[in-house]
Amino acid sequence: MPLKRALIDAGPLIAYYDAGDKWHAAARKFMENFRGQLITSEPIVTEVMWNLKADYRVQNEFLADLQKETFTIEPLAVTDFQYLSQLNEKYQDLPGDFADLSIVALSTRLKILDVASIDGDFDVYRSLGKTFNHVFLKWEKP
Repeated sequence: MPLKRALIDAGPLIAYYDAGDKWHAAARKFMENFRGQLITSEPIVTEVMWNLKADYRVQNEFLADLQKETFTIEPLAVTDFQYLSQLNEKYQDLPGDFADLSIVALSTRLKILDVASIDGDFDVYRSLGKTFNHVFLKWEKP
């Protein structure tokens, strides 16, 4: 049965839009084959835009896909910030990355353990007392 919803981190999004990224082929394959809703956060959008800053046209491709709702942007709720503070303390050794922790907070609130990420920190992070299911890393590695 195909996944219904998954959270998506910045790494696969950057790789999808940046043809020079070593994960580009895997990101394209993932995006072409994933059947379901991909959910991200505003901090992830900021990180993607910053990493694609070398070419405004590539940034605009990403923005166009956001307008088409290729990805759903789930806003952080006021209640998420208390939890983010707790996560920041819990994962202080990593150190806490606001964008990553926003995905952990959304995971907990939305009860989604499937995450598309190339970030090894998602092997450490926990949500709902469980490990994340890496849906992106099941695709070809570079």
